[in-house]
Amino acid sequence: MSLSANVSFLSPLDLQMETRPKYYGREFHGMLSRESADELLGGAEGAYLVRESQRQPGTHTLALRFGHQTLNYRLFYDGKHFVGEKRFETVHDLVTDGLITLYIETKAAEYIAKMTTNPIYEHLGYTSLLKDKMGHRLSRRRTEPHRITTSPLVRHSTLKDCPSEKQSSYDKIHNFKVHTFRGPHWCEYCANFMWGLIAQGVHCSDCGLNVHKQCSKLVPSDCQPDLHRIKKVFSCDLTTLVKAHNTTRPMVVDMCIKEIELRGLQSEGLYRVSGFSEHIEDVRLAFDRDGEKADISANVYNDINIIAGALKLYLRDLPIPVITFHVYSKFIQAAKIPNPDTRLEAIHEGLLQLPPAHYETLRYLMMHLKKVTMFEKDNFMNSENLGIVFGPTLMQPPEQNALATLNDMSDCHAQVCSLCASWSMSLMTQ
Repeated sequence: MSLSANVSFLSPLDLQMETRPKYYGREFHGMLSRESADELLGGAEGAYLVRESQRQPGTHTLALRFGHQTLNYRLFYDGKHFVGEKRFETVHDLVTDGLITLYIETKAAEYIAKMTTNPIYEHLGYTSLLKDKMGHRLSRRRTEPHRITTSPLVRHSTLKDCPSEKQSSYDKIHNFKVHTFRGPHWCEYCANFMWGLIAQGVHCSDCGLNVHKQCSKLVPSDCQPDLHRIKKVFSCDLTTLVKAHNTTRPMVVDMCIKEIELRGLQSEGLYRVSGFSEHIEDVRLAFDRDGEKADISANVYNDINIIAGALKLYLRDLPIPVITFHVYSKFIQAAKIPNPDTRLEAIHEGLLQLPPAHYETLRYLMMHLKKVTMFEKDNFMNSENLGIVFGPTLMQPPEQNALATLNDMSDCHAQVCSLCASWSMSLMTQ
Protein backbone atom coordinates (compact mmCIF):
# COMPACT_ATOMS: atom_id res chain seq x y z
CA MET A 1 0.00 0.00 0.00
CA SER A 2 1.47 3.32 -1.07
CA LEU A 3 -0.92 5.99 0.07
CA SER A 4 1.70 8.72 -0.06
CA ALA A 5 1.81 8.33 -3.84
CA ASN A 6 -1.82 9.49 -3.98
CA VAL A 7 -1.23 12.60 -1.89
CA SER A 8 -1.46 15.77 -3.94
CA PHE A 9 -2.08 19.46 -3.35
CA LEU A 10 -3.61 22.20 -5.44
CA SER A 11 -1.80 25.42 -6.32
CA PRO A 12 -3.32 28.60 -4.78
CA LEU A 13 -4.27 31.71 -6.64
CA ASP A 14 -1.46 34.23 -7.07
CA LEU A 15 -3.40 37.00 -5.34
CA GLN A 16 -3.43 34.96 -2.14
CA MET A 17 0.36 34.60 -1.96
CA GLU A 18 0.77 37.83 0.00
CA THR A 19 -1.47 36.63 2.85
CA ARG A 20 0.09 33.17 3.07
CA PRO A 21 1.71 32.41 6.47
CA LYS A 22 5.44 31.74 6.14
CA TYR A 23 5.10 28.18 7.45
CA TYR A 24 2.73 27.13 4.65
CA GLY A 25 3.63 26.48 1.04
CA ARG A 26 1.63 26.10 -2.14
CA GLU A 27 -1.01 24.11 -0.27
CA PHE A 28 -2.35 27.37 1.22
CA HIS A 29 -5.38 28.74 -0.63
CA GLY A 30 -6.34 31.74 1.44
CA MET A 31 -9.80 32.30 2.86
CA LEU A 32 -12.25 29.73 1.51
CA SER A 33 -15.58 28.26 2.51
CA ARG A 34 -16.00 24.52 2.97
CA GLU A 35 -18.01 24.34 -0.21
CA SER A 36 -15.32 26.15 -2.22
CA ALA A 37 -12.60 23.87 -0.82
CA ASP A 38 -14.67 20.80 -1.71
CA GLU A 39 -15.12 22.09 -5.24
CA LEU A 40 -11.41 22.84 -5.66
CA LEU A 41 -10.38 19.38 -4.46
CA GLY A 42 -12.58 17.96 -7.20
CA GLY A 43 -13.13 14.56 -5.62
CA ALA A 44 -9.50 13.42 -6.02
CA GLU A 45 -8.73 10.93 -3.24
CA GLY A 46 -5.78 12.06 -1.13
CA ALA A 47 -5.89 15.64 -2.40
CA TYR A 48 -5.66 18.35 0.23
CA LEU A 49 -5.36 22.07 0.76
CA VAL A 50 -5.01 24.52 3.65
CA ARG A 51 -7.52 27.34 3.91
CA GLU A 52 -8.20 30.22 6.24
CA SER A 53 -11.52 29.82 7.99
CA GLN A 54 -14.28 32.23 7.03
CA ARG A 55 -16.04 31.66 10.32
CA GLN A 56 -12.92 32.28 12.40
CA PRO A 57 -10.48 34.51 10.47
CA GLY A 58 -6.88 33.93 11.47
CA THR A 59 -7.40 30.21 12.04
CA HIS A 60 -6.56 27.56 9.49
CA THR A 61 -8.22 24.35 8.35
CA LEU A 62 -6.86 21.29 6.56
CA ALA A 63 -9.30 20.06 3.90
CA LEU A 64 -8.57 16.45 2.92
CA ARG A 65 -10.32 14.12 0.49
CA PHE A 66 -10.78 10.59 1.80
CA GLY A 67 -13.53 8.04 1.41
CA HIS A 68 -15.26 10.08 -1.32
CA GLN A 69 -15.80 13.01 1.03
CA THR A 70 -13.94 16.11 2.16
CA LEU A 71 -12.78 16.01 5.77
CA ASN A 72 -11.98 19.26 7.56
CA TYR A 73 -9.54 19.49 10.48
CA ARG A 74 -8.50 22.51 12.53
CA LEU A 75 -4.80 22.96 11.77
CA PHE A 76 -2.28 24.31 14.28
CA TYR A 77 1.37 25.34 14.17
CA ASP A 78 3.78 25.80 17.12
CA GLY A 79 7.00 25.18 15.24
CA LYS A 80 5.48 21.95 13.94
CA HIS A 81 2.18 21.20 12.25
CA PHE A 82 -0.52 19.24 14.07
CA VAL A 83 -4.22 18.50 14.25
CA GLY A 84 -3.99 16.15 17.24
CA GLU A 85 -1.20 14.84 19.48
CA LYS A 86 1.29 14.08 16.70
CA ARG A 87 3.46 16.90 15.40
CA PHE A 88 5.03 17.02 11.95
CA GLU A 89 7.75 19.00 10.21
CA THR A 90 5.62 19.48 7.09
CA VAL A 91 1.93 19.47 6.23
CA HIS A 92 2.70 16.82 3.61
CA ASP A 93 3.99 14.42 6.30
CA LEU A 94 0.94 15.16 8.44
CA VAL A 95 -1.38 14.31 5.55
CA THR A 96 0.54 11.15 4.65
CA ASP A 97 0.36 9.89 8.24
CA GLY A 98 -3.30 10.85 8.42
CA LEU A 99 -4.14 8.93 5.26
CA ILE A 100 -2.40 5.83 6.58
CA THR A 101 -4.32 6.04 9.86
CA LEU A 102 -7.65 6.73 8.13
CA TYR A 103 -7.15 3.83 5.75
CA ILE A 104 -6.30 1.34 8.47
CA GLU A 105 -9.02 2.51 10.84
CA THR A 106 -11.58 2.36 8.03
CA LYS A 107 -10.59 -0.93 6.43
CA ALA A 108 -9.63 -2.75 9.62
CA ALA A 109 -11.92 -1.20 12.24
CA GLU A 110 -13.36 -4.53 13.35
CA TYR A 111 -9.93 -6.11 13.59
CA ILE A 112 -8.52 -3.15 15.57
CA ALA A 113 -11.42 -3.40 18.02
CA LYS A 114 -10.48 -7.03 18.70
CA MET A 115 -6.71 -6.51 18.87
CA THR A 116 -6.53 -6.42 22.64
CA THR A 117 -9.03 -9.22 23.32
CA ASN A 118 -6.49 -12.00 22.80
CA PRO A 119 -3.10 -10.47 23.61
CA ILE A 120 0.13 -12.40 23.40
CA TYR A 121 1.46 -10.51 26.42
CA GLU A 122 0.94 -13.31 28.95
CA HIS A 123 2.06 -16.04 26.54
CA LEU A 124 4.79 -14.78 24.23
CA GLY A 125 5.50 -11.20 25.14
CA TYR A 126 7.08 -9.32 28.01
CA THR A 127 5.97 -11.62 30.83
CA SER A 128 6.93 -14.93 29.20
CA LEU A 129 10.60 -14.43 30.04
CA LEU A 130 10.18 -12.87 33.46
CA LYS A 131 11.64 -15.88 35.22
CA ASP A 132 14.29 -16.52 32.59
CA LYS A 133 16.05 -13.23 33.16
CA MET A 134 15.92 -13.58 36.93
CA GLY A 135 17.35 -17.08 36.72
CA HIS A 136 20.07 -15.74 34.47
CA ARG A 137 20.89 -12.89 36.87
CA LEU A 138 20.93 -15.16 39.92
CA SER A 139 23.20 -17.71 38.28
CA ARG A 140 25.61 -15.41 36.47
CA ARG A 141 28.05 -15.42 39.41
CA ARG A 142 27.92 -19.21 39.63
CA THR A 143 27.99 -20.19 35.97
CA GLU A 144 28.82 -18.67 32.63
CA PRO A 145 25.85 -16.70 31.33
CA HIS A 146 23.99 -18.28 28.43
CA ARG A 147 22.57 -16.34 25.50
CA ILE A 148 18.82 -16.44 24.97
CA THR A 149 17.77 -16.01 21.37
CA THR A 150 14.34 -14.49 20.98
CA SER A 151 12.25 -12.61 18.46
CA PRO A 152 11.74 -8.85 18.87
CA LEU A 153 8.36 -9.59 20.44
CA VAL A 154 9.76 -11.66 23.31
CA ARG A 155 13.02 -9.96 24.24
CA HIS A 156 11.87 -8.62 27.63
CA SER A 157 12.11 -10.29 31.01
CA THR A 158 11.87 -9.49 34.74
CA LEU A 159 12.59 -10.66 38.29
CA LYS A 160 9.00 -11.46 39.17
CA ASP A 161 8.20 -14.65 41.09
CA CYS A 162 11.84 -15.64 41.47
CA PRO A 163 13.37 -16.32 44.91
CA SER A 164 16.01 -13.92 46.14
CA GLU A 165 16.72 -12.38 49.51
CA LYS A 166 17.31 -9.00 47.88
CA GLN A 167 14.44 -9.26 45.44
CA SER A 168 11.98 -6.40 45.28
CA SER A 169 8.47 -7.63 44.56
CA TYR A 170 7.01 -4.14 44.33
CA ASP A 171 4.60 -3.39 41.49
CA LYS A 172 5.69 -0.61 39.19
CA ILE A 173 3.77 1.02 36.37
CA HIS A 174 5.51 1.41 33.03
CA ASN A 175 6.96 4.79 32.17
CA PHE A 176 5.38 5.04 28.72
CA LYS A 177 6.20 7.93 26.41
CA VAL A 178 5.09 8.55 22.85
CA HIS A 179 7.78 7.21 20.54
CA THR A 180 8.66 7.26 16.84
CA PHE A 181 9.97 3.90 15.67
CA ARG A 182 12.35 3.59 12.74
CA GLY A 183 11.35 0.72 10.50
CA PRO A 184 8.54 -1.80 11.03
CA HIS A 185 7.58 -2.46 14.67
CA TRP A 186 5.04 -4.70 16.34
CA CYS A 187 3.19 -4.17 19.58
CA GLU A 188 4.53 -6.36 22.36
CA TYR A 189 1.12 -6.61 23.96
CA CYS A 190 -1.11 -7.62 21.05
CA ALA A 191 1.57 -8.56 18.44
CA ASN A 192 -0.04 -6.34 15.80
CA PHE A 193 1.70 -3.89 13.49
CA MET A 194 2.29 -0.35 14.76
CA TRP A 195 1.28 1.93 11.91
CA GLY A 196 1.98 5.53 11.03
CA LEU A 197 4.93 7.68 9.97
CA ILE A 198 5.72 9.00 13.45
CA ALA A 199 4.57 8.42 17.03
CA GLN A 200 3.29 4.95 16.11
CA GLY A 201 3.12 3.86 19.74
CA VAL A 202 4.60 4.28 23.20
CA HIS A 203 7.90 3.12 24.65
CA CYS A 204 8.71 2.42 28.31
CA SER A 205 11.87 4.38 29.04
CA ASP A 206 12.61 2.18 32.07
CA CYS A 207 12.33 -1.33 30.61
CA GLY A 208 12.01 -0.80 26.85
CA LEU A 209 8.54 -2.26 26.30
CA ASN A 210 6.93 -1.09 23.02
CA VAL A 211 3.15 -1.14 22.63
CA HIS A 212 0.25 0.64 20.95
CA LYS A 213 -1.01 3.63 22.89
CA GLN A 214 -4.39 1.91 23.36
CA CYS A 215 -2.67 -1.29 24.52
CA SER A 216 -0.63 0.62 27.12
CA LYS A 217 -3.81 1.07 29.16
CA LEU A 218 -4.10 -2.72 29.52
CA VAL A 219 -0.48 -3.57 30.33
CA PRO A 220 -0.16 -4.61 34.00
CA SER A 221 2.07 -2.78 36.48
CA ASP A 222 4.96 -5.20 36.07
CA CYS A 223 7.73 -2.95 34.75
CA GLN A 224 11.17 -4.36 35.52
CA PRO A 225 13.61 -1.47 34.90
CA ASP A 226 16.79 -2.30 33.06
CA LEU A 227 19.94 -1.05 34.77
CA HIS A 228 21.32 -0.02 31.39
CA ARG A 229 18.42 2.41 31.01
CA ILE A 230 18.77 3.95 34.50
CA LYS A 231 21.28 6.74 33.94
CA LYS A 232 21.52 8.03 37.51
CA VAL A 233 20.70 7.29 41.14
CA PHE A 234 19.83 10.74 42.43
CA SER A 235 16.59 12.23 41.05
CA CYS A 236 15.49 8.77 39.92
CA ASP A 237 12.01 7.58 40.86
CA LEU A 238 12.28 5.62 44.12
CA THR A 239 10.36 2.53 42.96
CA THR A 240 12.22 2.50 39.65
CA LEU A 241 15.57 2.51 41.44
CA VAL A 242 14.80 -0.32 43.85
CA LYS A 243 13.28 -2.43 41.05
CA ALA A 244 16.31 -1.87 38.84
CA HIS A 245 18.75 -2.82 41.62
CA ASN A 246 16.50 -5.56 43.01
CA THR A 247 16.49 -4.19 46.57
CA THR A 248 13.80 -3.27 49.06
CA ARG A 249 15.15 0.26 49.63
CA PRO A 250 17.39 2.65 47.69
CA MET A 251 21.04 1.82 48.23
CA VAL A 252 21.70 5.49 49.04
CA VAL A 253 19.42 5.28 52.08
CA ASP A 254 20.89 1.99 53.27
CA MET A 255 24.52 2.95 52.79
CA CYS A 256 24.27 6.48 54.24
CA ILE A 257 22.32 5.35 57.30
CA LYS A 258 24.74 2.47 57.90
CA GLU A 259 27.69 4.87 57.75
CA ILE A 260 26.00 7.42 60.03
CA GLU A 261 25.05 4.81 62.62
CA LEU A 262 28.59 3.45 62.49
CA ARG A 263 30.35 6.70 63.33
CA GLY A 264 27.97 9.64 63.56
CA LEU A 265 25.15 9.14 66.07
CA GLN A 266 26.98 11.18 68.69
CA SER A 267 27.96 13.97 66.30
CA GLU A 268 26.68 17.33 67.54
CA GLY A 269 23.99 18.79 65.31
CA LEU A 270 23.65 15.66 63.17
CA TYR A 271 21.43 16.48 60.15
CA ARG A 272 21.24 20.12 61.28
CA VAL A 273 24.87 21.05 60.63
CA SER A 274 25.60 21.24 56.92
CA GLY A 275 28.56 19.58 55.27
CA PHE A 276 30.54 21.25 52.48
CA SER A 277 28.28 21.42 49.44
CA GLU A 278 31.17 20.54 47.10
CA HIS A 279 31.81 17.31 49.00
CA ILE A 280 28.09 16.47 49.12
CA GLU A 281 28.04 16.91 45.35
CA ASP A 282 31.01 14.52 45.13
CA VAL A 283 29.00 11.89 47.02
CA ARG A 284 26.07 12.37 44.64
CA LEU A 285 28.33 11.92 41.63
CA ALA A 286 29.89 8.84 43.22
CA PHE A 287 26.47 7.19 43.63
CA ASP A 288 25.41 8.17 40.11
CA ARG A 289 28.65 6.79 38.71
CA ASP A 290 29.36 3.73 40.89
CA GLY A 291 26.01 2.85 42.50
CA GLU A 292 26.37 0.49 45.44
CA LYS A 293 30.16 0.43 44.91
CA ALA A 294 30.46 4.11 45.87
CA ASP A 295 32.98 4.63 48.67
CA ILE A 296 31.54 6.87 51.41
CA SER A 297 33.73 5.60 54.23
CA ALA A 298 35.64 7.79 56.69
CA ASN A 299 38.76 7.25 54.59
CA VAL A 300 37.19 9.38 51.86
CA TYR A 301 34.72 11.58 53.78
CA ASN A 302 35.83 12.07 57.36
CA ASP A 303 33.07 14.63 58.10
CA ILE A 304 29.86 12.68 58.81
CA ASN A 305 27.83 15.79 58.00
CA ILE A 306 28.75 15.24 54.34
CA ILE A 307 27.07 11.81 54.40
CA ALA A 308 24.07 13.19 56.29
CA GLY A 309 23.83 16.01 53.75
CA ALA A 310 23.97 13.55 50.85
CA LEU A 311 21.11 11.53 52.36
CA LYS A 312 18.98 14.67 52.75
CA LEU A 313 19.83 15.72 49.19
CA TYR A 314 18.79 12.32 47.83
CA LEU A 315 15.44 12.43 49.63
CA ARG A 316 14.85 16.06 48.63
CA ASP A 317 15.59 15.41 44.95
CA LEU A 318 13.18 12.50 44.54
CA PRO A 319 10.72 13.30 41.72
CA ILE A 320 7.98 11.83 43.92
CA PRO A 321 8.65 12.49 47.64
CA VAL A 322 8.85 9.65 50.16
CA ILE A 323 5.44 10.79 51.45
CA THR A 324 3.84 10.97 48.03
CA PHE A 325 1.78 13.79 46.57
CA HIS A 326 -1.30 11.58 46.78
CA VAL A 327 -0.91 11.12 50.53
CA TYR A 328 0.31 14.66 51.28
CA SER A 329 -3.13 16.16 51.90
CA LYS A 330 -4.05 13.30 54.24
CA PHE A 331 -1.02 14.03 56.42
CA ILE A 332 -1.77 17.75 56.41
CA GLN A 333 -5.32 17.04 57.57
CA ALA A 334 -4.04 14.59 60.18
CA ALA A 335 -1.78 17.32 61.56
CA LYS A 336 -4.87 19.35 62.46
CA ILE A 337 -6.55 16.61 64.50
CA PRO A 338 -6.29 17.64 68.20
CA ASN A 339 -6.73 14.19 69.73
CA PRO A 340 -3.33 12.40 69.73
CA ASP A 341 -4.78 8.89 69.34
CA THR A 342 -7.09 9.92 66.50
CA ARG A 343 -4.22 11.79 64.86
CA LEU A 344 -1.97 8.72 64.98
CA GLU A 345 -4.74 6.58 63.53
CA ALA A 346 -5.15 9.03 60.64
CA ILE A 347 -1.39 9.00 60.05
CA HIS A 348 -1.35 5.23 59.98
CA GLU A 349 -4.18 5.15 57.44
CA GLY A 350 -2.14 7.49 55.26
CA LEU A 351 0.94 5.30 55.63
CA LEU A 352 -0.93 2.28 54.31
CA GLN A 353 -1.66 4.19 51.11
CA LEU A 354 2.01 4.73 50.33
CA PRO A 355 3.60 2.64 47.56
CA PRO A 356 5.47 -0.31 49.12
CA ALA A 357 8.93 1.03 48.27
CA HIS A 358 8.07 4.41 49.79
CA TYR A 359 6.59 2.79 52.90
CA GLU A 360 9.66 0.60 53.44
CA THR A 361 12.02 3.54 52.94
CA LEU A 362 10.06 5.68 55.40
CA ARG A 363 9.88 2.84 57.92
CA TYR A 364 13.64 2.31 57.78
CA LEU A 365 14.35 6.05 58.01
CA MET A 366 12.07 6.44 61.04
CA MET A 367 13.81 3.55 62.82
CA HIS A 368 17.10 5.33 62.16
CA LEU A 369 15.86 8.72 63.39
CA LYS A 370 14.55 7.02 66.52
CA LYS A 371 18.12 5.87 67.18
CA VAL A 372 19.37 9.42 66.59
CA THR A 373 17.06 10.75 69.33
CA MET A 374 18.44 8.14 71.74
CA PHE A 375 21.75 10.04 71.61
CA GLU A 376 20.17 13.43 72.18
CA LYS A 377 22.51 14.21 75.07
CA ASP A 378 25.43 14.04 72.64
CA ASN A 379 24.02 15.22 69.33
CA PHE A 380 21.38 17.66 70.70
CA MET A 381 18.91 16.38 68.09
CA ASN A 382 15.49 15.60 69.53
CA SER A 383 12.36 14.70 67.60
CA GLU A 384 11.39 18.35 67.20
CA ASN A 385 14.72 19.29 65.63
CA LEU A 386 14.63 16.28 63.31
CA GLY A 387 11.04 17.05 62.37
CA ILE A 388 12.01 20.56 61.31
CA VAL A 389 14.91 19.22 59.24
CA PHE A 390 13.05 16.37 57.53
CA GLY A 391 9.59 17.92 57.23
CA PRO A 392 10.08 19.67 53.86
CA THR A 393 12.38 16.85 52.73
CA LEU A 394 9.87 14.03 53.18
CA MET A 395 6.71 15.99 52.32
CA GLN A 396 6.17 18.34 49.41
CA PRO A 397 2.85 19.73 48.14
CA PRO A 398 1.59 18.56 44.73
CA GLU A 399 1.43 22.16 43.50
CA GLN A 400 4.31 24.50 44.13
CA ASN A 401 2.34 27.41 45.55
CA ALA A 402 4.66 29.33 47.86
CA LEU A 403 1.95 30.68 50.17
CA ALA A 404 0.10 27.37 50.42
CA THR A 405 3.38 25.55 51.04
CA LEU A 406 4.29 27.98 53.82
CA ASN A 407 0.87 27.57 55.47
CA ASP A 408 1.02 23.79 55.19
CA MET A 409 4.51 23.63 56.60
CA SER A 410 3.58 25.78 59.58
CA ASP A 411 0.72 23.36 60.32
CA CYS A 412 2.80 20.34 59.51
CA HIS A 413 6.07 20.95 61.35
CA ALA A 414 4.68 19.94 64.72
CA GLN A 415 3.19 16.82 63.16
CA VAL A 416 6.42 15.87 61.40
CA CYS A 417 8.19 16.25 64.71
CA SER A 418 6.02 13.43 65.98
CA LEU A 419 7.37 11.19 63.24
CA CYS A 420 10.35 10.51 65.42
CA ALA A 421 8.52 10.55 68.74
CA SER A 422 5.28 8.75 67.94
CA TRP A 423 5.97 6.64 64.86
CA SER A 424 7.69 4.06 66.95
CA MET A 425 8.75 0.69 65.63
CA SER A 426 5.46 -0.81 66.82
CA LEU A 427 3.51 1.59 64.59
CA MET A 428 5.75 1.28 61.57
CA THR A 429 5.82 -2.53 61.69
CA GLN A 430 2.06 -3.07 62.00
